[in-house]
Amino acid sequence: MLRLSQSKGQDAMDYQTIKFELNDNIAVITLDRPDVMNAMSTQMRAEIQHAVKEGGRTARCVVLTGAGRAFCSGQDLGDNSGNSFDLEQTLRDEYEPMLRAIYDCPVPTIAAVNGAAAGAGANLALAFDVVIATESAYFLQAFARIGLLPDAGGTYTMPRSMGTAKAMGAALFADKITARQADDWGMIWEAVSDDTFVDHWKSRAAYLANGPTAAFGSVKRTIRGSWDNTLEDQLSLEASEQGDCGRTRDFKEGVMAFVEKRPAQFEGR
Repeated sequence: MLRLSQSKGQDAMDYQTIKFELNDNIAVITLDRPDVMNAMSTQMRAEIQHAVKEGGRTARCVVLTGAGRAFCSGQDLGDNSGNSFDLEQTLRDEYEPMLRAIYDCPVPTIAAVNGAAAGAGANLALAFDVVIATESAYFLQAFARIGLLPDAGGTYTMPRSMGTAKAMGAALFADKITARQADDWGMIWEAVSDDTFVDHWKSRAAYLANGPTAAFGSVKRTIRGSWDNTLEDQLSLEASEQGDCGRTRDFKEGVMAFVEKRPAQFEGR
Protein backbone atom coordinates (compact mmCIF):
# COMPACT_ATOMS: atom_id res chain seq x y z
CA MET A 1 0.00 0.00 0.00
CA LEU A 2 1.44 3.34 -1.03
CA ARG A 3 1.03 6.59 0.84
CA LEU A 4 3.43 8.58 -1.33
CA SER A 5 2.04 9.33 -4.76
CA GLN A 6 3.79 8.13 -7.88
CA SER A 7 4.12 11.58 -9.40
CA LYS A 8 7.55 13.16 -9.51
CA GLY A 9 8.99 16.54 -8.68
CA GLN A 10 6.97 19.41 -7.32
CA ASP A 11 3.64 17.64 -7.96
CA ALA A 12 4.40 14.80 -5.50
CA MET A 13 2.40 14.67 -2.26
CA ASP A 14 3.06 12.73 0.92
CA TYR A 15 -0.41 11.52 1.85
CA GLN A 16 -1.26 11.78 5.56
CA THR A 17 -5.03 11.17 5.61
CA ILE A 18 -5.56 8.75 2.72
CA LYS A 19 -3.92 5.68 1.25
CA PHE A 20 -3.19 5.35 -2.46
CA GLU A 21 -2.65 2.00 -4.15
CA LEU A 22 -2.06 1.39 -7.85
CA ASN A 23 -2.32 -2.17 -9.14
CA ASP A 24 -3.45 -3.67 -12.45
CA ASN A 25 -4.46 -0.26 -13.85
CA ILE A 26 -6.74 0.40 -10.84
CA ALA A 27 -6.05 3.29 -8.47
CA VAL A 28 -7.65 2.68 -5.06
CA ILE A 29 -7.91 5.69 -2.75
CA THR A 30 -8.81 4.84 0.84
CA LEU A 31 -9.96 7.56 3.22
CA ASP A 32 -7.87 6.79 6.29
CA ARG A 33 -9.15 8.62 9.35
CA PRO A 34 -11.24 5.80 10.86
CA ASP A 35 -11.10 7.33 14.35
CA VAL A 36 -13.34 10.19 13.10
CA MET A 37 -15.30 8.09 10.59
CA ASN A 38 -13.12 9.51 7.80
CA ALA A 39 -14.39 13.05 8.30
CA MET A 40 -12.91 15.42 5.74
CA SER A 41 -10.32 17.94 6.87
CA THR A 42 -8.62 20.59 4.76
CA GLN A 43 -5.68 18.20 4.37
CA MET A 44 -7.87 15.30 3.28
CA ARG A 45 -9.67 17.35 0.62
CA ALA A 46 -6.35 18.42 -0.87
CA GLU A 47 -5.12 14.83 -0.85
CA ILE A 48 -8.30 13.47 -2.48
CA GLN A 49 -8.00 16.08 -5.22
CA HIS A 50 -4.35 15.18 -5.82
CA ALA A 51 -4.93 11.41 -5.70
CA VAL A 52 -7.88 11.49 -8.11
CA LYS A 53 -5.79 13.46 -10.60
CA GLU A 54 -2.93 11.02 -10.11
CA GLY A 55 -5.24 8.07 -10.67
CA GLY A 56 -6.68 9.67 -13.79
CA ARG A 57 -3.16 10.06 -15.13
CA THR A 58 -1.75 6.64 -14.24
CA ALA A 59 -4.72 4.21 -14.06
CA ARG A 60 -7.72 3.16 -16.13
CA CYS A 61 -10.14 3.16 -13.20
CA VAL A 62 -10.20 5.11 -9.92
CA VAL A 63 -11.92 3.78 -6.78
CA LEU A 64 -12.63 5.67 -3.55
CA THR A 65 -13.51 3.80 -0.36
CA GLY A 66 -13.14 4.24 3.38
CA ALA A 67 -11.15 2.59 6.17
CA GLY A 68 -13.03 1.22 9.15
CA ARG A 69 -16.79 1.23 9.62
CA ALA A 70 -17.60 4.42 7.69
CA PHE A 71 -17.14 5.69 4.17
CA CYS A 72 -17.08 9.37 5.15
CA SER A 73 -18.97 11.27 7.84
CA GLY A 74 -18.64 14.59 6.03
CA GLN A 75 -16.94 17.79 7.13
CA ASP A 76 -14.68 17.49 10.17
CA LEU A 77 -16.27 20.10 12.42
CA GLY A 78 -13.24 19.95 14.70
CA ASP A 79 -10.79 20.88 11.95
CA ASN A 80 -9.24 24.25 12.73
CA SER A 81 -7.03 24.46 9.65
CA GLY A 82 -7.76 26.31 6.41
CA ASN A 83 -11.03 28.25 6.18
CA SER A 84 -13.13 25.76 8.16
CA PHE A 85 -15.18 28.47 9.87
CA ASP A 86 -15.85 30.41 6.67
CA LEU A 87 -18.17 27.95 4.98
CA GLU A 88 -18.45 29.81 1.68
CA GLN A 89 -14.69 30.15 1.35
CA THR A 90 -14.14 26.52 2.31
CA LEU A 91 -16.55 25.38 -0.40
CA ARG A 92 -14.99 27.62 -3.03
CA ASP A 93 -11.34 26.99 -2.16
CA GLU A 94 -11.38 23.34 -1.06
CA TYR A 95 -14.52 21.47 -2.07
CA GLU A 96 -14.96 22.85 -5.57
CA PRO A 97 -11.43 21.91 -6.78
CA MET A 98 -11.78 18.43 -5.25
CA LEU A 99 -15.18 17.84 -6.85
CA ARG A 100 -14.02 19.23 -10.19
CA ALA A 101 -11.10 16.78 -10.16
CA ILE A 102 -13.60 13.95 -9.70
CA TYR A 103 -16.06 15.18 -12.36
CA ASP A 104 -13.23 15.79 -14.84
CA CYS A 105 -11.35 12.54 -14.22
CA PRO A 106 -10.72 11.05 -17.69
CA VAL A 107 -11.20 7.43 -16.59
CA PRO A 108 -14.20 5.73 -14.93
CA THR A 109 -14.57 6.34 -11.20
CA ILE A 110 -16.24 4.19 -8.54
CA ALA A 111 -17.28 5.15 -5.02
CA ALA A 112 -17.21 1.90 -3.02
CA VAL A 113 -19.33 2.96 -0.06
CA ASN A 114 -18.39 0.61 2.77
CA GLY A 115 -20.43 2.27 5.53
CA ALA A 116 -22.03 5.52 6.62
CA ALA A 117 -21.88 8.34 4.06
CA ALA A 118 -23.16 11.46 5.75
CA GLY A 119 -23.32 15.15 4.85
CA ALA A 120 -20.58 16.10 2.44
CA GLY A 121 -19.43 12.47 2.59
CA ALA A 122 -22.65 11.35 0.91
CA ASN A 123 -22.28 13.96 -1.80
CA LEU A 124 -18.62 13.10 -2.27
CA ALA A 125 -19.74 9.57 -3.15
CA LEU A 126 -22.44 10.82 -5.53
CA ALA A 127 -19.84 12.79 -7.49
CA PHE A 128 -18.34 9.52 -8.76
CA ASP A 129 -19.48 7.89 -12.00
CA VAL A 130 -20.71 4.74 -10.27
CA VAL A 131 -21.66 4.24 -6.63
CA ILE A 132 -21.58 0.70 -5.24
CA ALA A 133 -22.67 0.40 -1.61
CA THR A 134 -22.66 -2.41 0.89
CA GLU A 135 -26.17 -3.17 2.14
CA SER A 136 -25.37 -2.05 5.69
CA ALA A 137 -24.31 1.40 4.43
CA TYR A 138 -26.54 4.44 4.45
CA PHE A 139 -26.64 7.95 3.01
CA LEU A 140 -27.61 10.92 5.15
CA GLN A 141 -28.11 14.54 4.11
CA ALA A 142 -27.52 15.72 7.68
CA PHE A 143 -27.09 19.41 6.88
CA ALA A 144 -30.52 20.65 8.02
CA ARG A 145 -29.91 19.14 11.46
CA ILE A 146 -27.32 21.88 12.08
CA GLY A 147 -29.02 24.65 10.14
CA LEU A 148 -27.34 24.21 6.75
CA LEU A 149 -28.30 23.14 3.24
CA PRO A 150 -26.75 20.24 1.28
CA ASP A 151 -23.48 21.25 -0.33
CA ALA A 152 -20.52 19.51 -1.99
CA GLY A 153 -22.63 19.24 -5.15
CA GLY A 154 -25.56 17.52 -3.47
CA THR A 155 -28.17 19.96 -4.74
CA TYR A 156 -26.88 19.22 -8.25
CA THR A 157 -26.51 15.45 -8.21
CA MET A 158 -29.49 14.40 -6.08
CA PRO A 159 -32.33 15.85 -8.20
CA ARG A 160 -30.68 14.49 -11.33
CA SER A 161 -30.23 10.99 -9.95
CA MET A 162 -33.45 10.40 -8.00
CA GLY A 163 -35.77 13.27 -8.90
CA THR A 164 -36.83 16.49 -7.22
CA ALA A 165 -39.34 14.92 -4.80
CA LYS A 166 -36.88 12.48 -3.25
CA ALA A 167 -34.06 15.03 -3.24
CA MET A 168 -36.22 17.61 -1.49
CA GLY A 169 -37.35 15.14 1.16
CA ALA A 170 -33.82 13.91 1.76
CA ALA A 171 -32.62 17.48 2.28
CA LEU A 172 -35.52 18.68 4.46
CA PHE A 173 -36.08 15.66 6.69
CA ALA A 174 -32.44 14.49 6.88
CA ASP A 175 -33.59 10.87 7.18
CA LYS A 176 -31.19 7.97 6.74
CA ILE A 177 -31.45 6.48 3.27
CA THR A 178 -30.42 2.84 3.31
CA ALA A 179 -28.24 1.48 0.56
CA ARG A 180 -31.17 -0.62 -0.66
CA GLN A 181 -33.43 2.46 -0.80
CA ALA A 182 -30.73 4.40 -2.62
CA ASP A 183 -30.49 1.58 -5.15
CA ASP A 184 -34.26 1.38 -5.62
CA TRP A 185 -34.56 5.17 -6.03
CA GLY A 186 -31.81 5.40 -8.65
CA MET A 187 -29.54 7.38 -6.35
CA ILE A 188 -26.72 4.82 -6.73
CA TRP A 189 -25.87 2.05 -9.17
CA GLU A 190 -26.22 -0.91 -6.82
CA ALA A 191 -26.33 -2.19 -3.25
CA VAL A 192 -24.68 -5.55 -2.61
CA SER A 193 -24.43 -7.86 0.37
CA ASP A 194 -21.80 -7.11 2.99
CA ASP A 195 -20.24 -10.54 2.49
CA THR A 196 -19.55 -10.02 -1.20
CA PHE A 197 -19.06 -6.23 -1.23
CA VAL A 198 -15.26 -6.03 -1.53
CA ASP A 199 -14.95 -8.78 -4.12
CA HIS A 200 -17.83 -7.27 -6.06
CA TRP A 201 -16.46 -3.73 -6.36
CA LYS A 202 -13.03 -5.11 -7.19
CA SER A 203 -14.58 -7.14 -10.01
CA ARG A 204 -16.42 -4.08 -11.30
CA ALA A 205 -13.22 -2.04 -11.16
CA ALA A 206 -11.28 -4.75 -13.02
CA TYR A 207 -13.90 -4.76 -15.76
CA LEU A 208 -13.54 -1.01 -16.24
CA ALA A 209 -9.74 -1.10 -16.00
CA ASN A 210 -9.59 -3.66 -18.82
CA GLY A 211 -12.21 -2.06 -21.03
CA PRO A 212 -12.17 0.48 -23.88
CA THR A 213 -10.95 3.47 -21.85
CA ALA A 214 -11.42 6.04 -24.61
CA ALA A 215 -15.02 4.91 -25.13
CA PHE A 216 -15.64 5.04 -21.38
CA GLY A 217 -14.38 8.62 -21.39
CA SER A 218 -16.83 9.46 -24.16
CA VAL A 219 -19.65 7.83 -22.21
CA LYS A 220 -18.82 10.00 -19.21
CA ARG A 221 -18.71 13.22 -21.23
CA THR A 222 -21.90 12.58 -23.18
CA ILE A 223 -24.03 11.48 -20.24
CA ARG A 224 -22.83 14.30 -17.99
CA GLY A 225 -23.21 16.74 -20.89
CA SER A 226 -26.83 15.71 -21.36
CA TRP A 227 -27.76 17.43 -18.10
CA ASP A 228 -27.30 20.83 -19.71
CA ASN A 229 -27.69 20.17 -23.45
CA THR A 230 -30.63 20.60 -25.77
CA LEU A 231 -31.58 17.60 -27.91
CA GLU A 232 -29.76 19.14 -30.87
CA ASP A 233 -26.65 19.75 -28.79
CA GLN A 234 -26.73 16.22 -27.43
CA LEU A 235 -27.11 14.60 -30.84
CA SER A 236 -24.20 16.69 -32.08
CA LEU A 237 -22.07 15.68 -29.10
CA GLU A 238 -22.92 12.01 -29.62
CA ALA A 239 -21.88 12.20 -33.26
CA SER A 240 -18.59 13.91 -32.44
CA GLU A 241 -17.67 11.53 -29.63
CA GLN A 242 -18.70 8.48 -31.67
CA GLY A 243 -16.46 9.65 -34.47
CA ASP A 244 -13.56 9.79 -32.02
CA CYS A 245 -14.38 6.32 -30.69
CA GLY A 246 -14.49 4.94 -34.22
CA ARG A 247 -10.88 5.99 -34.74
CA THR A 248 -9.53 4.14 -31.69
CA ARG A 249 -7.55 0.92 -31.67
CA ASP A 250 -10.06 -0.50 -29.21
CA PHE A 251 -12.92 -0.10 -31.69
CA LYS A 252 -10.93 -2.02 -34.30
CA GLU A 253 -10.15 -4.71 -31.73
CA GLY A 254 -13.77 -4.88 -30.63
CA VAL A 255 -14.98 -5.45 -34.20
CA MET A 256 -12.30 -8.07 -34.88
CA ALA A 257 -13.11 -9.88 -31.63
CA PHE A 258 -16.81 -9.90 -32.55
CA VAL A 259 -16.12 -11.30 -36.01
CA GLU A 260 -13.68 -13.88 -34.66
CA LYS A 261 -16.03 -14.80 -31.79
CA ARG A 262 -13.46 -14.23 -29.05
CA PRO A 263 -13.18 -11.88 -26.04
CA ALA A 264 -11.81 -8.48 -26.95
CA GLN A 265 -8.40 -7.48 -25.60
CA PHE A 266 -8.72 -3.75 -25.13
CA GLU A 267 -5.63 -1.59 -24.73
CA GLY A 268 -7.39 1.52 -23.51
CA ARG A 269 -6.61 3.56 -26.61
